[in-house]
Amino acid sequence: MEKMEFPKDFLWGVATASYQIEGFPLADGAGQSIWHRFSHTPNTTYKGDTGDVACDHYHHYKEDVAMMKELGVKAYRFSIAWPRVFPNGKGKINLKGIDFYDRLVDELMNAGIEPFVTLYHWDLPAALQDEGGWMNRDVANWFADYADYVFQKLGDRVKHWITLNEPWVTAFMGHMLGIHAPGMKDVYAAFKVVHNQLRAHSKAVDAFRAENLDGKIGITLSNRSQSPVSQNEADLMAAQIAHEQINYPLFLNPIFKGEYPKHLLVVARDYFPAGYEHDMDDIKKSIDFVGINYYSGSLVKSDPKATFGIRTLDRGLEKTDMGWEIYPQGLYEILTGVQDTYNPKEVFITENGAAFKDSVITGEVHDQKRIGYLKAHFKEAHKALMDGVKLKGYFVWSLMDNYEWAEGYSKRFGIVYIDYKTQKRTIKDSAKWYSNIILKNAID
Repeated sequence: MEKMEFPKDFLWGVATASYQIEGFPLADGAGQSIWHRFSHTPNTTYKGDTGDVACDHYHHYKEDVAMMKELGVKAYRFSIAWPRVFPNGKGKINLKGIDFYDRLVDELMNAGIEPFVTLYHWDLPAALQDEGGWMNRDVANWFADYADYVFQKLGDRVKHWITLNEPWVTAFMGHMLGIHAPGMKDVYAAFKVVHNQLRAHSKAVDAFRAENLDGKIGITLSNRSQSPVSQNEADLMAAQIAHEQINYPLFLNPIFKGEYPKHLLVVARDYFPAGYEHDMDDIKKSIDFVGINYYSGSLVKSDPKATFGIRTLDRGLEKTDMGWEIYPQGLYEILTGVQDTYNPKEVFITENGAAFKDSVITGEVHDQKRIGYLKAHFKEAHKALMDGVKLKGYFVWSLMDNYEWAEGYSKRFGIVYIDYKTQKRTIKDSAKWYSNIILKNAID
């Protein structure tokens, strides 16, 4: 059987997020984030789990970088906790906070690992939430000021920057469904948050360009492929609206075309903030790459009684421990869709992975299901690459088991097992397998 080879400069990486792995969120003068506050609110997370300790990456980062080096990882995508750097979100700078990331970047550079920095992965400073958070138009300037400071401090070494991670989740899980921080249930708030995140993203891009740094900047978006249950007009339209509302078009249409997706506007125009159209020219701004996060797919049916007229059906596929169906071909659909619609200069898969019930048996973790999941998705990525997608890298989610937001410590996504009581790291079979893929730069 022939090997599926990847380009010589293809970046094989792993990804994490600050609140999910660092622990000690208030250490060394850091301020509270909305996730610290949310997770400490009763009945918001599984068993009341918080990110107070997590994987204690804040103290174990050297060990974790050494582990990545041992696995042959080429790039590491991590996020910066905004309240570590600006405890109040703006104003006073916490030098000990930025110093942690300074040391982490140096450690990565010394290990020959390319740092990919995400500026925002959901941990908004709580002090800013008290001023309206993402619903306050001023947040775009607060974010740009924070981003600019980080560019100045790390931009001499960091060459890849992601403004926002999965802004859809911040908007809809956090402000409409209430199951993520800050725990609001207001559809109007959700669309205002979408819009202000886009404004913040574009102001951060402006700040990056003004610094004249040698590097690239983009955004990372969540996606679930949306398949219609039938070819009738109503079901096709439901799948299209689901795609525009849940996937990349909600954010890439404004960034690349200066307008929100047209079918979504038909059903949701009333929810967008008044006068939003006056910001669209400012939001439309050239970026250097698009980051795609993909885990699962959905089967969609038209249902006039459901939100936005969309109902999701179970198609009986195997599911991960998150209850998400395993649908690898959806990754190909998303990648080719992005390339065909917007023709970005570069595309990265910034997250892909799966949670399964793992256990350590005589010092080893045999996670064959995760290997099967990743292999199937790697094949779809290779197919997309062969079909013209400008795919430059692939980040497996996640380097290690971590705090899975509202699910607490009940779900394990890592290729490294974490014993949360002892902080012992155990390299799973999936990590050994992935290490071999990286070494060969090919899939058998």
